[in-house]
Amino acid sequence: MRYSRGVSELSQDVPLLLFDGECNLCHGAVQFVLRRDRTQRFRFAALRSAVGQQAIAAAGVTGALPDSMVLIHRGRLHVKSGAALRVAKLLPFPWPLAFVFWLVPSPLRDLVYAFVARHRYRWFGKRQACWVPTAALRARFLDRDERQ
Repeated sequence: MRYSRGVSELSQDVPLLLFDGECNLCHGAVQFVLRRDRTQRFRFAALRSAVGQQAIAAAGVTGALPDSMVLIHRGRLHVKSGAALRVAKLLPFPWPLAFVFWLVPSPLRDLVYAFVARHRYRWFGKRQACWVPTAALRARFLDRDERQ
């Protein structure tokens, strides 16, 4: 399958951020990471893309996942607030300081995350089509073949 190339491009240390391709909040989060990831460490794919689904399967996950953002890094899959905090931790200073919220119990963090995720389309809107990255950013999107 032609998309398997995308997943095999990743090493264990390359963080892969999977996102809801229709959600304006998720789009904003991807843009946030792109602007701050000076070392171009992160790779991206839509959660529902073939590459996204292959990456989830490669991480050994078979159950249902949240439909907003998922981080796969060092062979582990992170969801909800854990994914958001790990993304912040991987960005340059001052963003790793947000990792202090790891001290808040995950059920409470995830409750807030779920509340925002449940209302994200109403508050931030929904995209009619997936965003297509510029030529300069295209190499960082593993689902680039699906976005043409």
